[in-house]
Amino acid sequence: MIEVQKDNLIKVGVISPVVFGAKFSISEDSRLQEAVGLARAINLDVVWQETIHIRKIRSGTYFSRGIIEKIASHVEEKNIELLVVDTDLSPIQQRNLERELKIKVIDRTALILEIFGERAQTREGVLQVELAHLTYQRSRLVRSWTHLERQRGGAGFLGGPGETQIELDRRIIDDKITRIKKNLDKVKQTREIQRGARRRVPYPIIALVGYTNAGKSTLFNLLSKSEVVAADMLFATLDPTMRKIVIPSGREVILSDTVGFISDLPHELIMAFRATLEEVLNADVILHVCDIADSDSAAHRTDVLKVLESLGLSELKLADNYIEVLNKADLLSVAEQKNWQEKISHNKRQILVSAYTGQGTEELLKRIDSLLFSAEEVQTVIMPLSEGKLRAWLYRHGKILQEKIIDEEKRIIQVLLSKDNFHRLNHLSEQYNVEIKKCDNAIDK
Repeated sequence: MIEVQKDNLIKVGVISPVVFGAKFSISEDSRLQEAVGLARAINLDVVWQETIHIRKIRSGTYFSRGIIEKIASHVEEKNIELLVVDTDLSPIQQRNLERELKIKVIDRTALILEIFGERAQTREGVLQVELAHLTYQRSRLVRSWTHLERQRGGAGFLGGPGETQIELDRRIIDDKITRIKKNLDKVKQTREIQRGARRRVPYPIIALVGYTNAGKSTLFNLLSKSEVVAADMLFATLDPTMRKIVIPSGREVILSDTVGFISDLPHELIMAFRATLEEVLNADVILHVCDIADSDSAAHRTDVLKVLESLGLSELKLADNYIEVLNKADLLSVAEQKNWQEKISHNKRQILVSAYTGQGTEELLKRIDSLLFSAEEVQTVIMPLSEGKLRAWLYRHGKILQEKIIDEEKRIIQVLLSKDNFHRLNHLSEQYNVEIKKCDNAIDK
């Protein structure tokens, strides 16, 4: 981990490599500023930042000799102690750059892992970050053991320099990974029990997702009247937070704030935080918060949808429970706001808001309400005659259209249910021996 002393900040250089012919979802300047923002998110003192164009990637050092000499001159001139390279470096490239520049070098993945390591607060968050760190470190053991070159493999084997020590460390890391995964499984079981408790009530889940720094936590605080940390920095929120809120119909729902996404989010983090992000998978409504004032808003939207798709949520699956919240309207001019309002006027799945001023948030709550509770469908429920509690539940929460006893053991009921009550019925059916299907005139057959 990078140790940062607040009274004596580490001087950092941030470079964003652009390979000739490569295409990125956001502009070169935005990529550089995002990397600088990541560095500043853990109080690193960025004294030099630059986009560096290269014709081809060198397998040994990533950069050519001429570019390394240019970087070295900046390192010496500005007394840089740490270099952040905004790309994925191989272990060999990282080690060789450190040898050439005589300072510590980290890549994009390592920087994001550092941020997550500093921000994790809950036991689950700490375990997830540690798992991601170990998975990342395991592939980089080669750079940690150059001082062991006098060692060779055990007697009778033609092992290379330091091979025994590297294998031993790999085994130690593997053991730690196994232990952490077991601990995470226990945490996951606890979370599943909590989900089960919510299903029995149950409260619909509203999950906030979005690119980091899009304003999710500010919106969360406004809607839930909470004080979750909301700052103008990348990854201000790491651990998921939940609050119960009341929507215009008077019904209660659970609002969940999740970790922000980012372009090229390290694979280790997606896998490690899968348990946390499962809250999104189980959500009844997904609010995708977009920073509409950001020039790269469209690219950020695509990046978030890619991560959601990697979790098993495609755009097609999102269609029924997905609202795009176009946030930070207060940063737009009056003309820009008018253009956006005209553009989305016929799209009920997009809404312009400002989590800072509250603009549009009442309408957002109404749309959530409508999405959850307005759509009613006729369901056919076949149940044992002995299930009197479930029958009473249907009478309390739905409108009974038809009821008929079909034999000595079963009855069939056609009932009009709202979406949230159908959701509850599905979970209740796990406790009872019932069959549920959409109305098919089964009573009349």
